Amino acid sequence: MAGLGEATIHGLAHGVALREPVRPAISIDGVELTHGALDDRASLAAGWLAAHIAPGDRVLIAGAASLDWAACYLGTLRAGGVAVLANPAYTAAELDELIGASGARLAVAWGEIPLVRYGTTESGLDTSHVYHEPRELGLSGTIGVPLPGLEVRLAGEDGAEVEAGADGEIQLRGPQVFGGYWGDVEATAAAFAAEGWFRTGDIGGLDSASGHLVIRGRSKEVIVSGGMNVFPREVEIVLEKHPSVEEAAVAGITDERWGEQVTAWVVLEPGHALDADALIAHARSMLAAYKCPKQVFSLHALPHNRAGKVDRRKLRASAGSPEAR
Repeated sequence: MAGLGEATIHGLAHGVALREPVRPAISIDGVELTHGALDDRASLAAGWLAAHIAPGDRVLIAGAASLDWAACYLGTLRAGGVAVLANPAYTAAELDELIGASGARLAVAWGEIPLVRYGTTESGLDTSHVYHEPRELGLSGTIGVPLPGLEVRLAGEDGAEVEAGADGEIQLRGPQVFGGYWGDVEATAAAFAAEGWFRTGDIGGLDSASGHLVIRGRSKEVIVSGGMNVFPREVEIVLEKHPSVEEAAVAGITDERWGEQVTAWVVLEPGHALDADALIAHARSMLAAYKCPKQVFSLHALPHNRAGKVDRRKLRASAGSPEAR
């Protein structure tokens, strides 16, 4: 039981799955799932969620108790999200109110293919899969279409709307978007582009098949290495699939050759030692070479800010400290 005070729920569940994969973990309505099978489902959920949220974002989970509910809950934590649990008896209107009040970035409901929605604290609920239309598996990875009355555009670094097929910052304009931060003129000015477009800080694109919006990552966290964009969470999910890794964080550090070097920090599972070469090789087996870390450091715990998000500034500063090895 030693060390439980520093452990995480998803880390403990993953650790048990590695040690005792065939041991029963959960049984609901007579259907049983082993620790290994639950961990696999949680990993799939985490991979999907990581493409839609940043660490610290809230995810509303609605639905009756089920094996998928448990996997989604663990997957939310594993992806770095904060789970907001809704009463399964809530009506659609009550869920909409809870989404706005909680600041949830995504809402996942059970009983059919999930209805995915997207929003921000500053703008409320912004996009959604269409409720009365079939939600085929081909829509997996998308966050839907703009809600009535809302304008959405993708803008490049120059502030202009990007060409068709290109990614850009998701910007919003509509009556529900807030007017500014109380008493902070500078933050308000930085939050808006010309002509009243609110800058979400999320990088997105349009799915060519459905026309639905897709989130790629956060603009502040994108690593530009050799002129190529690398989204940290994509790399983190791959590293966390390695059996020696409990948690991973990725950031860019200044590099004369690449501009920014993709660098990883990992918290290791108990009983494992850092093998940076093995982790880099693991990443290369699943990612393009430019996305793979050039260096890997080990930490006892990842630093977080007051909002619960990974503090990447502290990670960069730790690259030269004795604790990072």
